[in-house]
Amino acid sequence: MNESISINDYAYNLPDERIAKFPVEPRDSSKLLTYKNGEISETLFTDLTNQLPEGAFLVFNNTKVIPARLHFQKVTGAIIEVFLLNPVSPSAVISQVMETTETCTWHCMIGNKKRWKGEVLQAKVFVENQEIVLTAELVGDAEVQFCWGGVSFATLVKAFGEMPLPPYMNRKAEAKDLETYQTVYSKHDGAVAAPTAGLHFTDNVLSDLENKGFKSDFVTLHVGAGTFQPVKVDNALEHDMHEEQVVFSVDFIKNLRENSGCVIPVGTTSMRSLESLYWYGVKLLTRENDKEQTPFYIEQNYAYKHVENELPTLEISLRAIISYMEEEKLTHLIGGTQIYIFPGYTMRVCKGIITNFHQPKSTLLLLISALVGDNWQKIYDYALENDFRFLSYGDSSLLLGK
Repeated sequence: MNESISINDYAYNLPDERIAKFPVEPRDSSKLLTYKNGEISETLFTDLTNQLPEGAFLVFNNTKVIPARLHFQKVTGAIIEVFLLNPVSPSAVISQVMETTETCTWHCMIGNKKRWKGEVLQAKVFVENQEIVLTAELVGDAEVQFCWGGVSFATLVKAFGEMPLPPYMNRKAEAKDLETYQTVYSKHDGAVAAPTAGLHFTDNVLSDLENKGFKSDFVTLHVGAGTFQPVKVDNALEHDMHEEQVVFSVDFIKNLRENSGCVIPVGTTSMRSLESLYWYGVKLLTRENDKEQTPFYIEQNYAYKHVENELPTLEISLRAIISYMEEEKLTHLIGGTQIYIFPGYTMRVCKGIITNFHQPKSTLLLLISALVGDNWQKIYDYALENDFRFLSYGDSSLLLGK
C-alpha cells in the first residue's frame, strides 16, 4: 500500500461553465468518450453497444433517489432544512425504514440549525387529498425523529421533499428534476444522490444492449451524500471514506459468477459494490470459525491488508459467498461498504467502467486513476478540449482498464 498520495496530483482546472446544470434531451444524446488500449475516441451515447468489448456484462445500480431535502417553517418564519442521510431506527436498513408508517429517526444534515431551539417542528403534507401532519424533533446532535400516520415514509417524502441536487449545480431543484435526476430503471427508494452514470440510459439503449446479446444485471447501492465529500487533507490516504449501504441477491451473485469474464459496472457506486463483494468472499474464506456469522461490512483499507499471492480468485470468492448464503438460507445480503479505491488498488471484478467526469481532487477521480493509471489526465484533457460537459448532468465515458 502506498504511504502517501498527494491529492494535489489529482487537481485540474474545471471552469464553472463546463459543469452541466441541466441534462441534455433525450438522455442518450449525450457525448460518449471511449478509452480503449490507451486510445481515445468520441461518439454519442446511442453508440454505446458498438464501443463495448465483446462479452461485456453490465451491472447497473437500481437505487432510487428520494427527495431528501425537507423544509420546515417555524412560527417565527425561519426555515429549517433537514437533509436525510441514513436511517437510525427502527432499522438501519433503508428499504425497511422507507416502508414504516408512523415514526422513524434519521441521521441528518441540518441547515439553519442555530435557529432550531429544540421545539417540535411541524408541517402539513397533502397525499392524494389527505392531509397528514409531519413532525420533526431533534433527538441528538444530528438525529431527527419524524412522526406522522397513514402512509409510508417513502410516500410522505415524495409528497413533501425536494430532490437533492448536488451543491455544485448551484440552483434549486425544479419539477423536471424529479424525472431527469433518476435513472429509467430506478426501483428501490433510498439514495440521496443519483448514480449519475446511469442517467444516460434510455429504453432504446437498453433494448439495443439486449438485442446485441450483451448481458446485464442489477445491484442496489444507496448513494450517500458522502459521494460529494471533498478530500480536505493533502495526503489522500488520510481521508475518511464515506460508507454506503449495499444489497445483493443470491441470484445476482450466481449470475455474476457465470459472466465474470468482462464485468463493466455502470458508475462508481456499482464498481465499489462489486469490488466489495469480492472482499466479502475473502472475509468468509479467512474467518477462523466456519460457523460464525460474518456481517457484510468492508472497512476502507481492508483490501490493502493482504498478501497478493495468498488471495483467492474471483471464482473462489464468489463460490464461498454462494455457499454461505445457501447454508444460512439467505436470499439477500444487506451490508455496508467503506471501500476506498485509489491508485495502487488491483481490480478484482471490474474490467472497465461507464462513468461521468468527476470533480478535481475527489475520491472518484482517485478510483478512475486506479483503473486507467496516469492516463486519467490524458482523458480529462481531451474532454476539456473537446467540449464535454462535466459532473452529474454531464457527458459519459467508457473507460477500459490498463
